[in-house]
Amino acid sequence: MANYVVKRILGALPVFFGITLLVFFLMNMAPATIADAAGGGEASSAAARAALEANLGLDKPVPVRYLLWLRELLQGDLGLSYRTGQPVLGMIAQRVVPSLILTGTGVAAAVVIGIPLGVMAAWKPGSGWSRLAGGLTLFSYSAPGFFLCVLLIYVFSVKLGWLPAAGMYSSGSGGSLGDLAYHLFLPAAVVCLSSLGNLVRQTASACGEVLGEDYIRTARAKGLPEWAVVWKHGFRTALLPVVTTVLNHIPHIIGGSLVVERIFGWPGMGSLLFTSVSSRDYTVIMGITVVIALTVLVTGILMDLVYRLADPGVGWGGEAS
Repeated sequence: MANYVVKRILGALPVFFGITLLVFFLMNMAPATIADAAGGGEASSAAARAALEANLGLDKPVPVRYLLWLRELLQGDLGLSYRTGQPVLGMIAQRVVPSLILTGTGVAAAVVIGIPLGVMAAWKPGSGWSRLAGGLTLFSYSAPGFFLCVLLIYVFSVKLGWLPAAGMYSSGSGGSLGDLAYHLFLPAAVVCLSSLGNLVRQTASACGEVLGEDYIRTARAKGLPEWAVVWKHGFRTALLPVVTTVLNHIPHIIGGSLVVERIFGWPGMGSLLFTSVSSRDYTVIMGITVVIALTVLVTGILMDLVYRLADPGVGWGGEAS
């Protein structure tokens, strides 16, 4: 197992560096730089603009700049923000926790709702549970995130006035837990609804296949209670694809949700990425790229390990099937 993990990590390194290289070059193909985004004032003249780019190191060739950035990365330094002058690592660290709170809460709610609903839909096809699961799945897949944001804000903030439309805390609230939950409800509901469809579908599909197996019919023939047959035998066997679906949400939990955070004014990684792209803050964009790429690659390795631990027949000699 240890040898397999080492092999997977070594195999992920070229992918990681390839992602950073691709993002760096695509980012520098943009028709404007931080000097253009600054606009007016000192950057308005060609000489001042050239001086600003030289001060930021943007006058060097792109391959040279990438190698310089990579050298700093390998030393554990993500550089300074072009826009604020603050350390990129510190800026990202401040935004990770809000993203974890928002997206983690939304995904956790989707798990709590989606897994039992998927099991019930597979257990009782054609029932009200099955129709409810199908309706929620269809709504989750068909409704874009921005539409859900606008819809919930219109209903619960504008019309009913029950919940705030933006922010993480109220001004002067002192950052209480109750105020956080008050502001968290709507954006977390959007994340939950967006994640719910895939989770319900995967759970229902996996349980539906397992409940038709011979050993399930044997368990029923032995007189076991139906709930024990479904939850102890059926769901346990079908748990692997469900766990895989949950693991697939980890990068979104770490990286935040760009649309949700932007619309709700939530101070997470998604809103930081939007601001950085708008202002051509290359160092912050690359820092966020590093965090998300590492999260995706680590999640992929975890998924491989889960498959192999759950199914010893797969073995440790090759890639996951």
